[in-house]
Amino acid sequence: MKKVITYGTFDLLHTGHINILRRAKELGDYLIVAISADEFNALKGKEAYYSFEQRKAILEAIRYVDEVIPEKNWEQKVTDVQKHDVDVFVMGDDWEGKFDFLKNYCQVVYLPRTVGISTTKIKNDLQLSNNG
Repeated sequence: MKKVITYGTFDLLHTGHINILRRAKELGDYLIVAISADEFNALKGKEAYYSFEQRKAILEAIRYVDEVIPEKNWEQKVTDVQKHDVDVFVMGDDWEGKFDFLKNYCQVVYLPRTVGISTTKIKNDLQLSNNG
């Protein structure tokens, strides 16, 4: 069985998220999604609209996702890859080169982002519509 892992906050789920999950799943048989814990988001200065438990429930309902685990710090990626016997690590190409150190443990793939959509854009659009 070929295992794939990806990481993210996955807040305000949109087609870009679905596209990366679908394409990540196409690279293997089993997809693990590590989502930022609320405490980790706080450390990053990020606040998700949905709590960790809500984001986890949403992701578990997506047919491409086989398992959801918490991301509690930047350093856990090597441990996760080893603990879960991961073959392929996937991230969006906006992170190109940032996780190449994982090539010692598994294949690293950077997938192109979906053009025209992001959680930041959604939040900005909602803010504009509320102020306009």
